[in-house]
Amino acid sequence: MQNILVPTDFSPEAHNAFEVAMQLAHRTHGQITLLHVVDASAGSGMVTTGGVSSGASLHGVFMVELLQRTKHRMRQLIAEMARIAPEVTVHDQVATGNVDEAILEVIREQHMDLVVIGAQVHAPAFLHLFELDSHAERLVRLAPCPVLTVKLPAPHFEVRSIVFASDFSQEADRAVKSLKQVCAAFPEATLHLLDVVTRAEDYSNAIDRINAFADRHHILNFEPDVVNAPQVSIGVPRYAEQSHADLVVMLSHGRTGLWHFLHGGSTAESVAVQAKAPVLTFHPETF
Repeated sequence: MQNILVPTDFSPEAHNAFEVAMQLAHRTHGQITLLHVVDASAGSGMVTTGGVSSGASLHGVFMVELLQRTKHRMRQLIAEMARIAPEVTVHDQVATGNVDEAILEVIREQHMDLVVIGAQVHAPAFLHLFELDSHAERLVRLAPCPVLTVKLPAPHFEVRSIVFASDFSQEADRAVKSLKQVCAAFPEATLHLLDVVTRAEDYSNAIDRINAFADRHHILNFEPDVVNAPQVSIGVPRYAEQSHADLVVMLSHGRTGLWHFLHGGSTAESVAVQAKAPVLTFHPETF
């Protein structure tokens, strides 16, 4: 987490992500790149949360004026950072073009270690009805680096409870290196290994999978947890809220075990915008 990218549309949710990124950069001695993308073809500024960026319309406004306003707002954020965390280096960058493509290009070209992005909290019914596909969800699916999705203000981002939600199959084994890195970054946190089952009679088998996973990878300090829910995308956010989790960690895709309970979509993408706690997702093949 040395090289952190924070896309912003200057919304409250994007500012929440900026706050968390500041604290992570301070902890890891990292640096932040603050990115705003002007989507000229769409006639609007960057949107991280699925809404319309206020004041970003290009209609009747010269591009140069829009970019000047954007630079001014970026300088305001950098000044805020200088007051709160003067030891953290912040670079500002403005790009034009398709929002998602521009973000992915910056990630690849600048070798970003982590993207921290704001999102709104959405209930499962809302997602199902409107098939929301926000920038945050697309980044969870497409970004080659880990993505941390932040929904709520976190002026004091303290991680004392980490939930790793998985089916603890062989695919989950590919997350161990990254999971241990997260735990090392927050050594004071309690690690919860969470499985979600759809039938109460599967509880015992789930506990066995969790313990076998921990044994395989020499994970000594953890709490095994199993919840019963109709879908993983419902069970994980519910558990995270009830247990007051500070951080949820998930693989960004899976094809076996509990993952198939979410039909027609990605479990991690759904959890990323449903859980109130920050959600860290990554692709197993990147590690």
